[in-house]
Amino acid sequence: MSAHSLLANSFLRPRSSCRLSCQVRHLATPSKSSFRETLVSGPSLDDFISGEPIEHVVLGNTKGPRLPNFLKTKIPSGASFNKIKKDLRGLGLHTVCEEARCPNIGDCWGGKEGATAEEGKRAATATIMLMGDTCTRGCRFCSVKTSRTPPPLDPHEPENTAEAISRWGLGYIVLTSVDRDDLVDGGAHHFAETIMKIKQKAPQILVEALTGDFAGNLENVSLVAKSGLDVYAHNVETVEELTPFVRDRRATFRQSLKVLEHAKKEGVRITKTSIMLGVGETEEQVMDALRELRRINVDVVTFGQYMRPTKRHMKVDRYVEPSEFDRWKQIADDMGFSYVASGPLVRSSYKAGEYFIENMLKGKATENRVKNLVTQEASTSHTQTT
Repeated sequence: MSAHSLLANSFLRPRSSCRLSCQVRHLATPSKSSFRETLVSGPSLDDFISGEPIEHVVLGNTKGPRLPNFLKTKIPSGASFNKIKKDLRGLGLHTVCEEARCPNIGDCWGGKEGATAEEGKRAATATIMLMGDTCTRGCRFCSVKTSRTPPPLDPHEPENTAEAISRWGLGYIVLTSVDRDDLVDGGAHHFAETIMKIKQKAPQILVEALTGDFAGNLENVSLVAKSGLDVYAHNVETVEELTPFVRDRRATFRQSLKVLEHAKKEGVRITKTSIMLGVGETEEQVMDALRELRRINVDVVTFGQYMRPTKRHMKVDRYVEPSEFDRWKQIADDMGFSYVASGPLVRSSYKAGEYFIENMLKGKATENRVKNLVTQEASTSHTQTT
């Protein structure tokens, strides 16, 4: 083929493809005449003025369950809320409250109603998210950004976070993180270093760590558990039977149980987990999950309603009535959990739990001090006797 022919073909091809795409685009566009017919066949101005009932148009998804009133929350506002939001921006910190679109953000950040700004800040609860805002996993309920190759860790984050929290004036802080399966240790050293630096700068602050499962590596669990934290939290999220359909395929119910059990063996005073309701679970499945959690001595459990963050996420199976949440609280209390927070808007780090856990930790610390004094006195008496 001559160079002239090749050149001619190169010019002809785009034109033919353009003509084809233009034709397809034209065919997909409704004609003006059909649009006019639709308008003419619809209700007229006289129909609206007459006051007689006409056929109405229903907007939105009519197949799924409607959002009940008890799940509708107010737009976040208030002095404490605005102050915390401003502080976070200035300190460059990420919160799961914002990234996961938590419905309780106004409630938790709002602090005490009628309190001063300082009192409100002390009463508020914010969950700081470490290691960036991009997760390597894609759970079907979570709206946090995902990527197989998230940005590298900020080596200054532990120091900066500790400094910011120590100056913030909170009495109880929750640290969590995205899953970082791209890192050899899953980010365990980074997590542990942040906790240790917080305790060095402000030992009076109680620290709860809400971790991932570190891909089942219990050495990494030990690293975080021994970092000086006060509460080790890891969420099972749902019942065992639904775990493959709700969580990322790399997470399993049994793996989560091993994480919580190992943290307890490492000497953590309080272990904590959370279960979402409304994803298709049965009563017996929830009971089985609670039995497994008690078997490994989990201290705190929370129940909350699953809320679909966007249309790209799994659908809500049903909206659980507040009375059912009350019933699960009673059941879990009767099973021996130290504390249960249960309600439609309760989340893993909901502030109602922190008040009790804070007192619980202080109570355990006092109890340990008394035990140590008794042991010392007994040892002294024994020495004097001999």
